[in-house]
Parts: sequence; structure tokens; C-alpha cells
Amino acid sequence: MGTDDRVRAVYPGSFDPFTPGHLDVVDRARGLFDEVVVLVAVNGDKHPDADEEERAAVVRAVLPPDWTTVTVAAWSGLTAAYCRDHDVAVIVRGVRNTTDLQAENRLAGMNESLGVATVFLPARPELAAVSSTVVRASGR
Repeated sequence: MGTDDRVRAVYPGSFDPFTPGHLDVVDRARGLFDEVVVLVAVNGDKHPDADEEERAAVVRAVLPPDWTTVTVAAWSGLTAAYCRDHDVAVIVRGVRNTTDLQAENRLAGMNESLGVATVFLPARPELAAVSSTVVRASGR
């Protein structure tokens, strides 16, 4: 961590699109960490309509202007590499259900071995059923 003892976290995802559940995770993460970077990432398994820069611009437009400790960045490498390059200590992941938790737990183990901790934030019950896939299927 940096010399100023501020804890920076990243919230990575493809965010195609950025949902109310994503916004809720960012809101809760900003209460836990000094700075939060919404990391709009490239995922080789997903094929979004917009590139990461365009998706990052959409996320920026959705974030309330008074969330001054939240920034948005586009990234095409490993999340752990971003963390290492930008002095980020924690990865934040939202989980909706046990399937998410199992998948995220595997990633967390890998990132832990690369020196970055992961914090899981459970989805609020009223948002747990909303996924980017469902939003895309409903025509955005």
C-alpha cells in the first residue's frame, strides 16, 4: 500500500450494461474504502456491443457527481496487474448467489496468490435477480 495509508479498491467487471446492482456495489464499496475504481475490463469470454472505453463512459455518466472518491478506468489486462500498477490493495466483487460465490472464490484465490485480497459484497435481495445478461435480453 501507499505511504498515505489510503485503501484503494477496484471493482472489476465487463459492465455490459452497468446495472442497478452494480451501482449498489459501488455505493457500498465507497463506504468501505478511501477510493474505488470501477474497472471496466475486457473479458475474452464475453463479446459486448461496445468496447471498454465506451462502456467506461457510460458508467461515468451514471455515477452521481458527488461520488468524488469513485473513478472509472478501462483496462484490458489482468485485474491483479492493474492493482499492482496502481497501488490498489483490494478487489471488490458483488455476488448474487452461490453459483457466483463459487466462481468468484476461485478467482479470489488466484488474485490472493498474486498479492491482492478480495472482498465479497452480497447483492441486496431486491437486486439479486438482476444480471447484465437479463438486462441485455430485455432490450436494455
